[in-house]
Amino acid sequence: MIDKPSDHPAIPTPRIGVLLLNLGTPDAPEAGAVRRYLAQFLSDPRVVEIPPIAWKPILHGIILRTRPAKSAHAYQQVWTEDGSPLAAITARQAKSLQQRLGEEIVVDWAMRYGNPSVAAALDRLLAAGATRILAAPLYPQYCAATTASANDALFAAVAAKRWQPALRTLPPYYDDPSTSGR
Repeated sequence: MIDKPSDHPAIPTPRIGVLLLNLGTPDAPEAGAVRRYLAQFLSDPRVVEIPPIAWKPILHGIILRTRPAKSAHAYQQVWTEDGSPLAAITARQAKSLQQRLGEEIVVDWAMRYGNPSVAAALDRLLAAGATRILAAPLYPQYCAATTASANDALFAAVAAKRWQPALRTLPPYYDDPSTSGR
């Protein structure tokens, strides 16, 4: 065994991480927050497959000027004291999965668009010692606008790291017998 220098930072015990990935939500049911969310969501070329030269004037000239206030009103109707229903449900799923898997595995969650961001969740997993991460996009079927986009965000966050964990992604599970209640 090799002794580490006394000034070496502590090395956390290697752990497995599970990252639940969901679509996203604005930070608040207010026009400004909805505008930021929609700009991020609708700027993703996997979501809107129109050439940017044609799409950006529509997005910035029309949609982001008119849609945020209408959408904010709709979000106000469903917002809870825990925040966005999607964020609250995803947080509860992560907490429940953490309890089920135990302390040896670290579970976190992120939103593809909005907060908590994929990059922030990855940082938390790495800080907790995750050296192997299973990314679980919470979409049972594969779709480029959801699954691939969530994976894109994760891969971009990992690409920015000097040290990179081993990654696996959950494959589509819509037809898995264990998820159908059979």
